[in-house]
Amino acid sequence: MSRLLLAAAVAALLLPAQAVAGRYAVGVTPGASLDAVAAAIERTTGSRAERKLAPLGALVVNAPSARGLRGLDGVEYVERLDAARRIAFVPTDPLAPRQWHLEQDHAFDFWPELPALAGPRVAVIDSGVDGTHPDLASRIAGSRSFIGGSALTDQQGHGTFIAGLIAAQTNNAQGVAGIAFPSQLLIAKVVRANRQVSLEAEAEAIRWAVDNGARVINLSLGGVRDPRDAGRDTYSPLEAAAVRYAYTRGAVVVAAVGNADQAPRAPWPYASYPAALPHVIGVSALAKDGAVPLFSNRDPIYNDLAAPGQELISTFPRQLTALRASCAEQGYSICGSDDYRNAEGTSFAAPQVAAAAALLLAARPLLQPDQVAHILTRSAEDVNAASGCKPCPLLRDSYSGWGRLNIAKALAALTGPIPLADRFESNDDAGTQATPLRQKRVDFAATLDFWDDNVDVYKVHLRAKQRLVVTLDGPRGVNTDLLLWKPGTQRVQGLSLALLRQRVALSAKPGTREQISYRAKTTGWYYVETKIVQPGAGSYRLRYTKS
Repeated sequence: MSRLLLAAAVAALLLPAQAVAGRYAVGVTPGASLDAVAAAIERTTGSRAERKLAPLGALVVNAPSARGLRGLDGVEYVERLDAARRIAFVPTDPLAPRQWHLEQDHAFDFWPELPALAGPRVAVIDSGVDGTHPDLASRIAGSRSFIGGSALTDQQGHGTFIAGLIAAQTNNAQGVAGIAFPSQLLIAKVVRANRQVSLEAEAEAIRWAVDNGARVINLSLGGVRDPRDAGRDTYSPLEAAAVRYAYTRGAVVVAAVGNADQAPRAPWPYASYPAALPHVIGVSALAKDGAVPLFSNRDPIYNDLAAPGQELISTFPRQLTALRASCAEQGYSICGSDDYRNAEGTSFAAPQVAAAAALLLAARPLLQPDQVAHILTRSAEDVNAASGCKPCPLLRDSYSGWGRLNIAKALAALTGPIPLADRFESNDDAGTQATPLRQKRVDFAATLDFWDDNVDVYKVHLRAKQRLVVTLDGPRGVNTDLLLWKPGTQRVQGLSLALLRQRVALSAKPGTREQISYRAKTTGWYYVETKIVQPGAGSYRLRYTKS
């Protein structure tokens, strides 16, 4: 029976197509007269042109079929008009029209309706959340407090606000709409009552989040970076190790570049930590008019993206909005304290980028953190004088990084070529961070990025008098250096005389092709450093032989 049915189906496919009545657009060849073509159509088919779209060189015709329209003199194409475009998805959440960042981020423009996606877990490392909030309760996959008490209470409101921007339940006809609609939240409470965060709690929370499946981590917190004053600079090796732990296990780390009210002056020219750590997506703020507010820290290297950071609306602990009982929007920042009713800060720009990262991972779960970062940054819209930021030059700048977050363009980029993932990261220094290469010969590809991954380090074991020949073919059109360091080297970054004495070979001629040939004086693990020394990014090829 199945064979007979299949044969019948094939035969049906071979029959002439049945005529189908409908509305058709009839394109007129350039130079031909719309009136003459309309008259020919009426003479031949009896169908009259309903409309003449003169500027488009087309007619709209009701006809029994397209067959009689094709082949007439002057007809360029015939298109049936029953297909329609749909507007982008518009959530039913009543406060969504007041969430101006959704439109600016093109949060839902990619989909005419929300798809069924299994979203990744997003960690909110902050002041906790209101765990019974109706827009958040079903979104929480796990929680833990690292300062005592419950992570599902939030006496300050900051964490609840962040959580809502990322993953408030969308399209439920209630409250606000979160951007990362498929995602679940991991809530880590690390902010004390005085709004301080201990580095120990932050580091433990990052590791806990990763161990519990977080693919995205939002850190709307920071400490001052000041490369000119070591006494004021708050770099933490513990924090860096925690971020590295997350990154090497597949988590995208997003952090606010920081607010100048927490810095020595405004504007402050350096991103805060942890935004200023390698492989962290640092996010600055934008105002409604497209300007970069004075409070948003600048940074030519570690400011990667910008997103709306003023006059935002989100979820808020209901025990705090109850203090304004006459306010109708209980549980939302509209009814919060003064600093949240007009919320501003890079703290609130960062979770929009974290949510965008979660959407990319929901659509392509196998993406690695460096691929997610590359897609988000390279799909951003340039921020410049034309878009409202008068001091911003064209292309990447210290005010907005690569530009304004555009979620629709980032998702669309998934349909094209995906950048190469660097499986060796994060090998950003000598010592324990370096990637060991044990083979006698190697030939592989990896990536460098001037702004976020300008150095890769590999360690190679050599016997005394053994020769090592290393060749680097860097990213196309970008100047690179190749260096070799002595056994025992712990850092390759810096210009101190003691550090430079650890270097045993350097190839730094202009261009992308570099080579080193070195005969080892002592036995040990030597460090091969590849370095990008001008703005640019891309894949490189590294080869070496030991003899």
